[in-house]
Amino acid sequence: MALELTDANFQTEVLDSDKLTVIDFWAEWCGPCRAIGPVIEELAKEYDGTVKIGKVNVDNNPQVSMNYGITSIPAILFVKNGQVVDKLVGAQPKANFVKKIEALK
Repeated sequence: MALELTDANFQTEVLDSDKLTVIDFWAEWCGPCRAIGPVIEELAKEYDGTVKIGKVNVDNNPQVSMNYGITSIPAILFVKNGQVVDKLVGAQPKANFVKKIEALK
């Protein structure tokens, strides 16, 4: 299952991690966010132990969302060694996520 990332645990779970972290910025009311939700969960299972996959609810965690300039959702950030190394915006097919993860991990 994807990690629930929050304003409180973001530093520890993402920025201090030595693993590639894929972060889905989403909201309950966002149709495209709900559409990619199952893809994010599949990726969390497939990459368990090698890549961190997490979700940030933008309505509940405004600080992290603001820090990364999230204005459109779903927005998926790829973070490695505390730095954003890539980004996808909008609903995407699973293959796009896999391609980025494989290139970055």
